[in-house]
Amino acid sequence: MSFKQHFWLAAVAGAGLLTTRADTLQLKEDASLTGKILEERADSLVVDVGYTVLVVPRSSILGLSRSGKGTVAAATGTASANQFYSASGHPGAVQEVSALVKTVGESVVQVKTPAGLGSGFFVNADGYLITNFHVIEGETEISVEVYHQRDGQLDRETYKQVRIVAINKFHDLALLHIEDKGAPKFKPVTLGSADALSVGDAVFAVGSPLGLERTVTQGILSTKTRQMEGQLYLQTTTQINPGNSGGPLFNLAGEVVGVTNMKITFGEGLGFAIPAELVKNFLDHRDAFAYSTDNPNNPFRYLEPPGRVRQKEENRK
Repeated sequence: MSFKQHFWLAAVAGAGLLTTRADTLQLKEDASLTGKILEERADSLVVDVGYTVLVVPRSSILGLSRSGKGTVAAATGTASANQFYSASGHPGAVQEVSALVKTVGESVVQVKTPAGLGSGFFVNADGYLITNFHVIEGETEISVEVYHQRDGQLDRETYKQVRIVAINKFHDLALLHIEDKGAPKFKPVTLGSADALSVGDAVFAVGSPLGLERTVTQGILSTKTRQMEGQLYLQTTTQINPGNSGGPLFNLAGEVVGVTNMKITFGEGLGFAIPAELVKNFLDHRDAFAYSTDNPNNPFRYLEPPGRVRQKEENRK
């Protein structure tokens, strides 16, 4: 039985059993699946179709309609609760890099600390931005340089009231927030899908290598699954240098498919980026990665155990 047939039969068989709530997944090859979403993972959705539970890869999902809410996500669909960020599941129309650079110019920023600098990009208009954890590691004095489009030109402006919202040092990600009084609305990027890329696809990066702000480099995707220290990265021939860290890696639709974070120093064209799927998972669960000034090196915020478990622990004492 083909993948399409398997999920089509599951949808038909389960449709009559799910009357209270039905979420609909639009799949590839004009198939669909109706059921109750039990869990949303970084790479898949767990769906109850009535008589069994299926794990559906996000790479096979073209759209998601929740009961009573309409379509809220596409393809890898983690357009998170409250629309914290914008996500697109499959690439949009291909454009020239020169045109895309003008479009994303206001979205890419330079992140500065007393120890150095890196890059970043806005994920929503309220001043929330992504960068690498190693760019701000051990730092609390952070400033962000933004390039606002005014009268056809990009004017630099520095914001110094920057708060660390969440960190994940294992995936080398950090979420920052600009809190300067009078700060305008910012221009966010759209998060794309690294899963939707193919090896050989053209990509480009915008960042501040060695402090040279607004540098654009272009290359191709060399591999989607390069394992480095237990993590999977996108490998690209796009030139990545110190200062690019935390900046976006775009596809030719102007969507962020990765976050550039390292290169092999003794070679050329060996750059690496964190896949967009991990970025979306980090943003969706940002409360679990909330930064704490009491323990700034801890990437997780541990919640209180349920009352029943807590009572047992107290009784043991």
